[in-house]
Amino acid sequence: MKANKFFMGIATLAVSTLVLGACASDDADKESNESSNSTAASKTSDTESSAEVVSGASLQDGTYSLKELNDKNGYHAVFSITAKEGKITESKFDYLDKDGKSKTEDADYNKNMKDKSGVAPEEYIPQLNEALEKEQNPANVEVVTGATHSSNSFQNYAQQLVQAAQAGNSEEIEIDNGAKLQDGTYTLEEKNYSNGYRTVFSIVVEDGKVAESNFDSVNKDGKSKTEDADYEKNMKDKSGVGPKEYTKTLNEDLVKVMNGDEDEASPADVDVVTGATHSSHTFILYAEQLINAAEKGDTDKIEVDNFVEE
Repeated sequence: MKANKFFMGIATLAVSTLVLGACASDDADKESNESSNSTAASKTSDTESSAEVVSGASLQDGTYSLKELNDKNGYHAVFSITAKEGKITESKFDYLDKDGKSKTEDADYNKNMKDKSGVAPEEYIPQLNEALEKEQNPANVEVVTGATHSSNSFQNYAQQLVQAAQAGNSEEIEIDNGAKLQDGTYTLEEKNYSNGYRTVFSIVVEDGKVAESNFDSVNKDGKSKTEDADYEKNMKDKSGVGPKEYTKTLNEDLVKVMNGDEDEASPADVDVVTGATHSSHTFILYAEQLINAAEKGDTDKIEVDNFVEE
């Protein structure tokens, strides 16, 4: 997996309309202030963010859990969060083998990964859990260098658990990771506007392949950000790229990646567009959700009750 890519495999809940807490739409200043080589939409401060959440449903108290249905390299992810008084008080993410043994206890696996990547499960798994408890927003959790894929999975699944907590749905989320895509049109829309825009996104699957990717940001009149001349100019002046270019690039890249030669193609393999880091991360996050909906054949529209911070 490339280090400058943002991943995530996303599953939808077994409800007709999903309400997800997610990262907000970008603006030109946000794009220009982010590193183009970043592998996560994250904050680097050593203290919790002081930003105020002005949109996005709060979490309902309870314990929310998720599990992967299929093993990869002998392990599958399990994850739960506990919410109390609207806050995540405990994050428990891990990988288990068929006997229920944690990857953190696999000495050979830890040594081999440490030698190859510079970090081992016994290090990055606790680090990710602690980060979510601190940051509260999965989009603000740092990707761990050397554990990009696991970090991406963590962010993705944390996002789904936040969604479940927003809805108060304590039914365990099952991730049918790696299943064949079912034909149909899969749609996702953000609920809340940030800087005047919200994300709308759909993919079309034909013959088990992604035939179309239609990602965009629209204002309250339904007008695309790509048609906003002032926005285009301001962002291009600051970041070197505008919505017209990065929107087209991301959509084309997703179709290319998902229909490539790799056996386990994923939106995580889409390149982050230099100068549009935040939009690239949002794209990949939502693309993962749509891919997972296609794995289940769930064509119900996903409504994202995205967090907007000021």
